[in-house]
Amino acid sequence: MIKIQRITQQDPLYQQERELRNVVLLRPIGLPDNGWEMNDHKAWHFVAVENNTVVGCVVLVPSDTNKPTAQLVQMAIATTHQGKGIGKLLVVELLAFAKQKELLEITCHSRENAIVFYKKLGFEVYGTNFEEVGIPHSHMRIRLK
Repeated sequence: MIKIQRITQQDPLYQQERELRNVVLLRPIGLPDNGWEMNDHKAWHFVAVENNTVVGCVVLVPSDTNKPTAQLVQMAIATTHQGKGIGKLLVVELLAFAKQKELLEITCHSRENAIVFYKKLGFEVYGTNFEEVGIPHSHMRIRLK
């Protein structure tokens, strides 16, 4: 059974989250391990856990401005667990948390192959497409109020 929970960097599951992000997101495109952790200290971390093993994760980074917004980053699902609805469970939990925090908007940089996934959860594409880490992306957002 999959359990979604919020963790901190001090949680023992954080090291598993880091490794999952490395395996699924960074290594396949040639980026160094732990290369996207610059905001981890101030972010909210959500993990999907099955049998004490992290099989999915997503990170929510609060805005550096005074605006009540945040950015969804580093969504990763273990390849053995992709297509099973774990990503949806993570984002639903993240959005519920964001509403509790009274955030007004969540943005993300979506890889082109994930746009449909985010649209099904209520996100919309805005702005112009761009390239990040050598991969086409789109700006996406969801307004919570």
